[in-house]
Amino acid sequence: MEYQTLKHVYQHPLFSVRDIETVCSAHQFVTLKKGDYLLQEGKIANEYYIIQSGLVRSYVHDFDGNDITTSFIGKNEVAIEVASIFQRIPTKENMQCLTDCEAWIIQYDDFQELFHSIPALTEWGRAWMSFELATLKNRTTEFITEPASKRYLQLIDEKPHIIQQAPLKFIASYLGVTDTSLSRIRKEIVK
Repeated sequence: MEYQTLKHVYQHPLFSVRDIETVCSAHQFVTLKKGDYLLQEGKIANEYYIIQSGLVRSYVHDFDGNDITTSFIGKNEVAIEVASIFQRIPTKENMQCLTDCEAWIIQYDDFQELFHSIPALTEWGRAWMSFELATLKNRTTEFITEPASKRYLQLIDEKPHIIQQAPLKFIASYLGVTDTSLSRIRKEIVK
């Protein structure tokens, strides 16, 4: 089986060829249909996915029951709910395929065994988690310091596949605006 996607994601200078082969062989290839859930609210995550193709949306329900998009996960990205999988607690998030997807899945127990037996995977995990934490901190800060129009332009620039594949209502909730506000922002950009 060809592991190009996994080799793209699991990059770290400490990995040996054998380490990478061991890590990759612990994953299982899966195909998912549009609408399929990777994880649902109230469940404990027992695996994570690496997306090879397609787009996944992560969302929560606010105190009024509205669904709010928290992230989009696309090609060569990891679909994981960190708090649930590592703290072994029920999640508040849902992860659902917005398109048909191809992905690689690894079970929690298999990951734990590899994590403790391959030092390079431990270092990769530390680097990945640091990057994701910095990304989240950036997003949180930009919600306060940048107007929605700038956040939308940044999304177009950095992740055009989201604009191409996600319904506008999900993009609007991800940006923290109403559908009407996003329509206005889009019209202003076209001008």
